Amino acid sequence: MSSLLIERPQGGSITVGEYISFVAKVEAQDLLRKPTIKWFKGKWMDLASKTGKHLQLKETFDRRTKIHTFEMHIIKAKDNYAGNYRCEVTYKDKFDSCSFDLEVKELEQSQSVDIRSAFKRSSEGHEDAGDLDFSGLLKHREPKQDETPEVDVWEILKSARPDQYEKIAFEYGITDLRGLLKRLKKTKKEEKKSEAFAKKLDPAYQADKGGKIRLMVDLADPTVELKWYKNGQEIRPTPKYELVGPECVLSTISHSTLPVKITKEIEAVKTTVNERIELECEVSEEGAQVKWCKNGVEVPTGPRSRYRVKSEGLKHWLIIDDASKEDTGTFSLMASGGTSEAKVQVELKPLKIIQDLQDMTVLLGQPLKMHCEIFPGNVPGRWYRNGQLIQSNDRINILQRAKNHRLEIVNSTIHDAGDYTFVPEGYSQSLCAKIHIVDPPRVHLESLNFPDNTVTIVAGNKLRVEIPISGEPAPRVVWMKGERVILDSGHRVRAETFSDHTSLTIDIAEKEDTGNYKIVLQNEAGEAGASVKVKVVDIPDPPEVPLVTEVGGDWCSMTWEPPIYDGGSPILGYFIERKKKQSSRWMRLNFDLNKETTFEPKKMIEGVPYEVRVFAVNAIGVSKPSEPSKAFVPLAVTSEPTMLVVDDVTDTTVTMKWRPPDTIGAAGLDGYLVEYCIEGSKKHSIDMPPSTNRLSDDWRVTNKELTEKTKYTITGLPPEAKILVRVRAINAAGASTPRTLQHSILVKEVIEPPKIRIPRHLKQTYTRKVGEAVNLVIPFMGKPRPKVSWLKEGETVDPTQVTIRNTDCDSIIFIRKAERKHSGKYDMKVEVENHVDTAIVDIQIVDLPGPPQCVKIDEVWGGNVALDWTPPKDNGNAAITGYTIQKADKKTMEWYTCIEHYHRTCITITELVVGNEYYFRIYSENMVGLSEGATQTKDSALIVKEGMQLKNPEYIDHDFKEPPKFTQPLINTFAIAGYNATLNCSVRANPRPKVIWMKNKIAIIDDPRYRMFSNQGVCTLEIRKPSPYDGGMYSCKAINDLGDALVECKLEVKGQFWLEGYLVTCGVCYPPVYSVRCLDSMVT
Repeated sequence: MSSLLIERPQGGSITVGEYISFVAKVEAQDLLRKPTIKWFKGKWMDLASKTGKHLQLKETFDRRTKIHTFEMHIIKAKDNYAGNYRCEVTYKDKFDSCSFDLEVKELEQSQSVDIRSAFKRSSEGHEDAGDLDFSGLLKHREPKQDETPEVDVWEILKSARPDQYEKIAFEYGITDLRGLLKRLKKTKKEEKKSEAFAKKLDPAYQADKGGKIRLMVDLADPTVELKWYKNGQEIRPTPKYELVGPECVLSTISHSTLPVKITKEIEAVKTTVNERIELECEVSEEGAQVKWCKNGVEVPTGPRSRYRVKSEGLKHWLIIDDASKEDTGTFSLMASGGTSEAKVQVELKPLKIIQDLQDMTVLLGQPLKMHCEIFPGNVPGRWYRNGQLIQSNDRINILQRAKNHRLEIVNSTIHDAGDYTFVPEGYSQSLCAKIHIVDPPRVHLESLNFPDNTVTIVAGNKLRVEIPISGEPAPRVVWMKGERVILDSGHRVRAETFSDHTSLTIDIAEKEDTGNYKIVLQNEAGEAGASVKVKVVDIPDPPEVPLVTEVGGDWCSMTWEPPIYDGGSPILGYFIERKKKQSSRWMRLNFDLNKETTFEPKKMIEGVPYEVRVFAVNAIGVSKPSEPSKAFVPLAVTSEPTMLVVDDVTDTTVTMKWRPPDTIGAAGLDGYLVEYCIEGSKKHSIDMPPSTNRLSDDWRVTNKELTEKTKYTITGLPPEAKILVRVRAINAAGASTPRTLQHSILVKEVIEPPKIRIPRHLKQTYTRKVGEAVNLVIPFMGKPRPKVSWLKEGETVDPTQVTIRNTDCDSIIFIRKAERKHSGKYDMKVEVENHVDTAIVDIQIVDLPGPPQCVKIDEVWGGNVALDWTPPKDNGNAAITGYTIQKADKKTMEWYTCIEHYHRTCITITELVVGNEYYFRIYSENMVGLSEGATQTKDSALIVKEGMQLKNPEYIDHDFKEPPKFTQPLINTFAIAGYNATLNCSVRANPRPKVIWMKNKIAIIDDPRYRMFSNQGVCTLEIRKPSPYDGGMYSCKAINDLGDALVECKLEVKGQFWLEGYLVTCGVCYPPVYSVRCLDSMVT
């Protein structure tokens, strides 16, 4: 347990209603934070929760002295505040406590207090009404005159029985009976001592010399034990003292009552030490009893006493054989008739000092020899150090030879320093000398157990290095760092020196505190020095800004420089984080330390800008992050171009075409780079891996600028040469892997038979509306350039009607505004020398059809009209797809559509209004749309009203009555014991049948274990928590006036129980079945 309290609270005593404070102080010199203090009363009561009007706790801190002061104030103490209190102080693993007592005294009660006025409840609620005045605070009444005569109620209560207290209080008007009983309980009762003696001794007795004295007492209780005392000493029965009879009579032989007088006084004596002293005195009677005293105290005369007493006749002597200085004083002889006094003075003998003691300074551990010479010789003496007698031992020798006295100490120690005194016995003089033991200063660094005298401290913590030192006298200590002296009054860094050690304190260690600290010790015995190395370790500085050296599609390569300051501890590794540039959330990339200063972050999103930063880690912790790197965007080169083929070859050119790469990426595609290499060069191998940043010297770039097209013609090639061609895709990330043609190309034009590639949509009739443009592209192949010719219906195409344009690879037919005369079959012929290929293109130009012909009304009956018509004469060069029929009332002539997209040429229009007269018209429709005009009926159709008679039909009611019939029977069911089971069936009957449930052909009536439901013909029987004995045959019977019906089922209830480690399942049915299952083998 460590001591924390430098001032402890002291116990005290107060009177009820007074104020007292208890103070505890804690020194915070070595504490980093405020200690925790708790005040307790008794063993467990924590006073922190009791603060209020009568108890206050305060805390203060003096920054100058660095002392915490804790105070507990008790205000207006009550009698129950008395007891034992405890103060506990804790700080980390240190603990200290102190107990103290508080005594609360009661107020002295005045004898003149009127008990009736004290314990009556006053009628006015004033503040000075007292603690007992409660009802007066609620009501204000006028005081009444107390006409009761003055009576000492206290005496009445003290002598009364407890059961009479209430009656007495009522009689004398005391209303606060509870307060009366409390006050009476506190009143101390006076214990009356019974009289033991019926008759006591007389004050004095007188008798003649040689006579008897008879002392007699009478006892109140004859059985009480009786003892007799003389001058406080108990008298035992002896021949001289005699106890007689039951009357308790004491008989004793008396002494003479004549006083002994002093006839010769004691004479004063003056002598020196070691001399004999005899004090003589003479009295008036032989054998008289006298007493010798020194300074009023009786002189001891025992066997071991220095004093001897002798008497002969009337003379008495006090003899001191070897007088000492302490014998000086006033000696007296006391007799019964007087006292004689005389002064005795003992002085030291004079001494001649031949050689006095000398002051000496001796090194620690060296022998110490002291010598003196006195006269007369052979005088014994004593040696003292700092007033303490020195005794001889193994280390200290005391020698005396005649006049010479020597004190020798073999190995001197620090404790041997001091004031030495040699005192000759019997002489007033003494010899003194001062011995000073000195020890050269030393620094004991070996006790620190620090390797290489190096102290390591984490930055921000408090460092206190205590180094033991020694030296006598205490050396002066100076701490230095470089040329700067560290003072004990420093604010953050200070040095302190104590008797056995010196300390260096750094309150909050910083990086600048690292270095060598020198300690210099000086005293009169010499000088010493040592050095201590303080190493302040901290988290390292942030690394330098990382540099992103290479970027890929989802990765990058980064490097950085280590931090300038490693925190005094080697760098263990690095943590790397990254984030999107627009985000503020950093993500850790490695959870194991990266030992190198390079790293490759992966799994990044291509095309998104990122930033990275680095943390340095040492044994102390993680540094602050470095500055973020410059934003970079992960970009990947595209995949290689696909489907590279030769499109055309001439005597000096080669035309290549390809498709874009399958994977382009976020960097996009800037263009293509086409290269070729003449076969036979030393480094034309297609297996050579291409460089993304530098092209091989054997490959020649044909296009100085990137081409965005997927077709390119290489020109200026030597005829009859063989070349290899490759294509690269270029974007911001660089050049892709090249796509190289697997075989060489001979630069020589080759005859290729013509081939017409009719598009799929032209293999059928090509249809266009009148007025639309016709633009047909028909590709073909052939080398050299084919000759193309067109014919329509066997005749040459009129260039004024149809424009034809031919290229090296296709032929285009263009009609700006198509007309119906442009319809027909067009023959295309492609010729390359003797090779010919032909194709036919069928073009159909369509227009709106004409209106139908001969629309007439065939018949009108009721609300119906039958129409008939013939197809239009002009179908618009397309098939008629349908007709639209409209009607109009003759009164309004507003046309309404009856039906659309009608395919036949006759129709019956229904639901016409009786009494109206209608006209009809019809539009024809083809793939272009409705005809511009419609054909209307010449005649109108009048809907005539005819007479009608309604005949009510006769219906025969259906008989829905039927006997009960079960549409869903009961089914055999298995149930588990303890779990509800239900039986269901459905019945159809009219009128509604009565349903009866039976078990084993016995009707189930008012059984709480069963519940029966019937809803919309579905009958349900619910069995609540069945047991194995609820199994059996259940039946449901439905009855109405037309008949009855019955269905049955078997219910088996399975139960489980344990039998000698086996799970037994039993099913109750007819007959019962049992099964046993072993849980270990899972075998039934």
